[in-house]
Amino acid sequence: MRKLALSDEILLSVEKPARYIGNEVNSAKKDLKDIDIRFCMCFPDVYEIGMSHLGIQILYDMFNRRPDTYCERVYSPWPDLGNIMKEKNIPLFALESQDPVKDFDFLGITIQYEMCYTNILQILDLSQIPMLAKDRTIEDPIVIGGGPCSYNPEPIADFFDLFYIGEGEVVYDELLDLYKECKKKGMSRRDMLIEMAKIPSIYVPMLYDVKYKEDGTILSFTPNVEGIPSTVEKSIVMDTSKIGYPAHPIVPFIKATQDRVTLEIQRGCIRGCRFCQAGMLYRPTRERDVEELKAIAKEMIESTGHEEISLSSLSSSDYSHLKELIDFLIENFEKKGVNISLPSLRIDAFSLDIMSKVQDIRKSSLTFAPEAGTQRMRNVINKGLTEEIILEGAGMAFEGGWQKVKLYFMLGLPSETEDDIKGIPQLAEKIAERYYEIPKDQRNGKCNITISTSFFVPKPFTPFQWAPMCTKDEFLGRAKLVNDTMKEQLNKKSMKYNWHHADVTILEGILARGDRKIAKSLLRAYELGCVFDAWDEYFDVNKWNQAFAETGIDQDFYTTRVRNEDEIFPWDFISCGVTKRFLYNEFMRSKEEVVTPNCRAKCSGCGVLKYKGGVCVENKN
Repeated sequence: MRKLALSDEILLSVEKPARYIGNEVNSAKKDLKDIDIRFCMCFPDVYEIGMSHLGIQILYDMFNRRPDTYCERVYSPWPDLGNIMKEKNIPLFALESQDPVKDFDFLGITIQYEMCYTNILQILDLSQIPMLAKDRTIEDPIVIGGGPCSYNPEPIADFFDLFYIGEGEVVYDELLDLYKECKKKGMSRRDMLIEMAKIPSIYVPMLYDVKYKEDGTILSFTPNVEGIPSTVEKSIVMDTSKIGYPAHPIVPFIKATQDRVTLEIQRGCIRGCRFCQAGMLYRPTRERDVEELKAIAKEMIESTGHEEISLSSLSSSDYSHLKELIDFLIENFEKKGVNISLPSLRIDAFSLDIMSKVQDIRKSSLTFAPEAGTQRMRNVINKGLTEEIILEGAGMAFEGGWQKVKLYFMLGLPSETEDDIKGIPQLAEKIAERYYEIPKDQRNGKCNITISTSFFVPKPFTPFQWAPMCTKDEFLGRAKLVNDTMKEQLNKKSMKYNWHHADVTILEGILARGDRKIAKSLLRAYELGCVFDAWDEYFDVNKWNQAFAETGIDQDFYTTRVRNEDEIFPWDFISCGVTKRFLYNEFMRSKEEVVTPNCRAKCSGCGVLKYKGGVCVENKN
């Protein structure tokens, strides 16, 4: 019988003790005598969020296929348990074995969003692992960062031994094999990291030096050890048929945020939205074989008992075998009560036909993401949607039986005007008008339109990485203008408006484009009690402002400042395939309000042709 790391008394005193006991269906169990490498995979947020993340499921499955490796999991303890562990000096533990994380060879942390950065420090602190990489010894685990935020690792570089840039299936086996060799040779921690840094896609921050100009921008970024590459190339899987997939995903004991199995149908996106980081990082688009997906879907449903399957993609409508796959899923699972979830669909006749097959139209809402209220602004961001397409799609949806619509927009986009802001509720009004054009006896009651706006944050490796952000007051002023304009609309009773928190957006902007100087502020914020910053009930802007003030950080330098064309960015040493020249050209095209065609329509020369594969090459003009 497994001994739990927490007593019954502690478990009964915290919210949702099932977060910490492990032993779920399909979780890995191995005998420690038979393995050489212990790897603890971490999602730095609460269990329910982390259990919904596909990337960890993929790596967990991949690592545990190795007979010499045992991969376990850890998530951020909710503050109730976090405080108890700190007070009673209980080290953070992995779910599978309940052993302390500090006893593992590796701690791999997936970094999906900037607002989890203080949670990373909580993980290290509760694990009793020195928070600063320079303070660790050969006795401590090697701390690895990965995921989208690792494409600008600099704000958190001081806390990580290395970062894995790109898709995990490519060089992790090489990294683990090298670790075994280095361990046998009795190498020092530093020498081991130097050898690891020679593997493509591996970035070891302590082996690079940053120099700054008087104005605070970067003068140079160079390796301080011979044989280390000056540019770190992302790893990418070009042939998706050669990689495995977790057909037996772990089934949580409690309801996860996304309580379903996830089927990844493709990677990348052919669209070129200028605000979208994922669309640039994961180029080119690579589709999974539809016959393989059918087999995996059947096995996942059988191995988990889940009652919903979600198709994962940045733009599901662009998957060329979508109809065939959906028909298969309906034929095999509909009578068994399994629902099919289709996120990231474009609203057109094809998508609406598919959605009508898999959704209860009277209960479900339709999601549009126009992102901007006017055509001028949609051209600026290269959204590729005209008002005609939006209204036509809404009309077809209403005629098909839908009456609930969610509309997603961004405020604070580059060159945004008052007319663009007012265009958001005005577009919602036109959509409502389209609904009420349908004869009353053919409608499903009143039209319900929910308008949601987030505030724009420029991200690395996007054309808008040069763009300044709005101030907090500017963001809130724009949200107020949307709200006031909505109240003037004829169909205002059919509309509801939600907007994001401006303070959180400002912090996200600082962390997204930050450099190594931000690390001291992060550490100070954690010392002041910041944790779970993505959660409204725990985010404390006053503590963050205090941390920035005490560490001498000018917040405006990272947010509202205008960047020059030739400025060296903290992330410029990383190659994601898309060239900086292409991104800047797209930034200039945004100012001219020029639309760039998608990758199936025309090759735009972004740079990823070098990978020799994917949709962009197959359809190159």
